Amino acid sequence: MTNLAQTPARLRLEAALNNLTAVFRGMAAHPDEHNCECHWGSAEDLAQLKTPDTALDPDLLHRTWQATDWTYKASVLRRILPQFAAALTTGLVEPLFGMEEAGRTFHQAEWQQWPVEQAAAVREFLHAWWAHTLTEPDPVVPAYQVLVLAAEASATLGPWLRTWEAQNHPTADEHLVKAVTSWEYDLRGDQLPWSTWHDEEAMCAELTAWLLRHAPARLRAHGAPEELLHQIRLLGLTGPERWDEDLGAGGLA
Repeated sequence: MTNLAQTPARLRLEAALNNLTAVFRGMAAHPDEHNCECHWGSAEDLAQLKTPDTALDPDLLHRTWQATDWTYKASVLRRILPQFAAALTTGLVEPLFGMEEAGRTFHQAEWQQWPVEQAAAVREFLHAWWAHTLTEPDPVVPAYQVLVLAAEASATLGPWLRTWEAQNHPTADEHLVKAVTSWEYDLRGDQLPWSTWHDEEAMCAELTAWLLRHAPARLRAHGAPEELLHQIRLLGLTGPERWDEDLGAGGLA
């Protein structure tokens, strides 16, 4: 986090991180958990996951959250969650392809089915991090990537888009400019701008509809380039009309 001012959003995030530490204290991987020593790590590494409340070195943390072949995924995520969440918010988690990979780790552990206190702690962390990111001029993880993680972790876009909609200030608008710049090419091809394990068509349609409703006025007020506003307008067209309009405007691809 680049801005260390004790804003309400930052205090909320710090409280959420502290709560994760409290709620998941004493958690360990399942006693029968195992993984391939050739491709994942040593028996000593696995023993660390079965020992609660000890910090993992960054490489072991990375290998653990990125592995998809755990038998007891929930227990593994609960074991690493406080350290993993702290690493996420400080920019120390660097997925190979995108933050959807980290979101997948949450989703596959089925955190929403955990006991009420545990699920609530995860939910509050995701919401607090998202709200904080939208208030930060230069967050360590771009807002559109935090959105991707949250959407993949929760299998839904709606709550995160509603929060963005409610954050009606220049910093949130600047994040929207950066998001549209990153997403518009894929969206014009009716493709979700990230890989998903959920309903890609539905997510793409929801994101496009939300941008058509809320992005133009905010981007215009923020002084976004006319070319970017044109790309948003194209999303409201379908099929040949979209491409004819694009070519007629000079092929702003």
